[in-house]
Amino acid sequence: MIKAAVLTISDKGSRGEREDKSGEVIKEKLRQINADVTTYEIVPDERDIISQRLKSFAEKSNLILTTGGTGVSPRDVTPEATRDVVEKELPGFSEAMRAESFKVTPRSIGSRAVAGMYKDTLIINLPGSPKAVSECLGVILDAIPHVIEVAKGKVSDCGKDMHSHTNNK
Repeated sequence: MIKAAVLTISDKGSRGEREDKSGEVIKEKLRQINADVTTYEIVPDERDIISQRLKSFAEKSNLILTTGGTGVSPRDVTPEATRDVVEKELPGFSEAMRAESFKVTPRSIGSRAVAGMYKDTLIINLPGSPKAVSECLGVILDAIPHVIEVAKGKVSDCGKDMHSHTNNK
């Protein structure tokens, strides 16, 4: 069972001035991989607060998905806060999300989202819009359980193709 945490980064959301629709999309999508969202919070765009929450959430979760703060505005600090915490970056997640999102809108090239491991917890930054969150999770969702299992030391054959039944050569 995947124990997930959702951290929404939004100044307006943290003040109750904006409904967190992106966080709701994340919770809904996580049901597809039988993840149980045990922790959820909205925090302002403050690097120290974000980093502290990531470390705190990692104590009781093996997956943390953030939403918001990945662009280039002066208040967007989620990638920096995430890098302050992660011990191993996993650029494949971000690369895959940006590549797929670029097919929908060239604006996605401005995303600075990162992903990585903190101890045995997978942390992934997602964009702030509900539509972009849905698109990005659609790209990476199936890879999440595998990465978490590998991090726990429960997978010994990472080279096995997920679709090996169709690749019998």
